[in-house]
Amino acid sequence: MQISGFGEFDIIEKIFKPGFDHLIPEDVTGIGDDCAIIPIDDKQSNLYTTDLLIEDIHFLRNSITAFELGFKSLAVNLSDIAAMGGKPEGSFLSIGLPPDLEISWIEAFMQGFRKLSEKEYVPLLGGDTTKSSCGIVINVGVRGTILHQQIKRRSAALPGDIIAVLDPLGNSAGGLQIILNHYPDHDCHANLLKQHLTPYPKIAEGRFLAGINKVHAMIDVSDGIGSDLKHIANASDAAAEVYLENIPLSTDLKELCRLHKFDPLKLAVSGGEDYTLLVTIDGLAFDEIAMHYQKQFKSYLYPIGRILEGEPSVVYKKNGEIVELDADGFDHFA
Repeated sequence: MQISGFGEFDIIEKIFKPGFDHLIPEDVTGIGDDCAIIPIDDKQSNLYTTDLLIEDIHFLRNSITAFELGFKSLAVNLSDIAAMGGKPEGSFLSIGLPPDLEISWIEAFMQGFRKLSEKEYVPLLGGDTTKSSCGIVINVGVRGTILHQQIKRRSAALPGDIIAVLDPLGNSAGGLQIILNHYPDHDCHANLLKQHLTPYPKIAEGRFLAGINKVHAMIDVSDGIGSDLKHIANASDAAAEVYLENIPLSTDLKELCRLHKFDPLKLAVSGGEDYTLLVTIDGLAFDEIAMHYQKQFKSYLYPIGRILEGEPSVVYKKNGEIVELDADGFDHFA
C-alpha cells in the first residue's frame, strides 16, 4: 500500500506512536495532543510543539510575501501553545533555502518572524539553516509553559459540554480560494486574505480559558473542525453534534461564496487554517463564561454544538435534521 492510501493520521497513530509509547514516562504526554507535555516540577510543565511548512504544499512563493510567510510560520506554532492554554517562552527555526534565493527574501522573512516574536515576547533561541534543492522548507518549534491544573487536553471533553469556537470559520479557506483562482479584486477579499496569510494565534484567549476549570477540552482549528473535532471526540471517547445553522460565517466569506458559487458551510467546516480555538465548556456554566469572555476580549464564544455520550463520532444537523456533509478536513495523504 502506498502512503497516499493510508492517511496522515493513520500514519501517526499506527506507525509513529506504537514504536515509542513504551519509552515515554508515565507523567509525560507525547504524540496525540497539540503539544507534548513534560513536567518541570510539581506545579508546572513545559509544552513543546513543531510544525513544517513546505513550498508548493503549504504555501506558494508567488502568492505570499516573505514577511507574511515569516509571520505565519511562527503563528501556526504559537497556535498549538494557545490550544493547551500555555505561555510561549521561545522558538527554534530551521530553514532550507534554495541557493538562488535573494538575500532580501530571507531578510523580509525574518522581519515577519520577528514582528510576531516581539508582539508575543517570544525570543528566537536557535535552529539550523541549510541549502535546499526542492524549494523552501521551514520547520519551527516552540517551547511554552503552563501550570498543571490549567492544561487543556483534547481528551477532557464531557457529555453535556457545549462546543464553541472563538471566531467565524472559513475565512482562511476563502482567502485560499481567492489565491488559487486568481479572482479579481473585490471589497470582500482583504479580510479573507489577511486571515489566510497572517493568522494571529489566540494566545491571550487560550490562557484566559485555561484558567477556568469549567472549560474542559481545547484544540486549535488547523485542519478544519470536521477533522479537529474528531480528534476531541476520539480522545475523549465521546460523541459530538454540530448544528450547522449555528456555524459563524463572516459577511466577507458569504459574499465571496455568493459571487463564486461556493458552499460557505463546506469551507467553514473543512477548509482549515483558521487557527482559532475550538473549546468544550460545561453546558451549565457556558452562559456565564461566555459573558466574561465577551467582557474581556470584546468578542464572542460561538456555540456550535454539544458533546454527548456515545461512540466517538461527529454528526452534523441542520434545524434538527441529520445532514450528510463531506467534512473530513485536511489530510496531507488523503
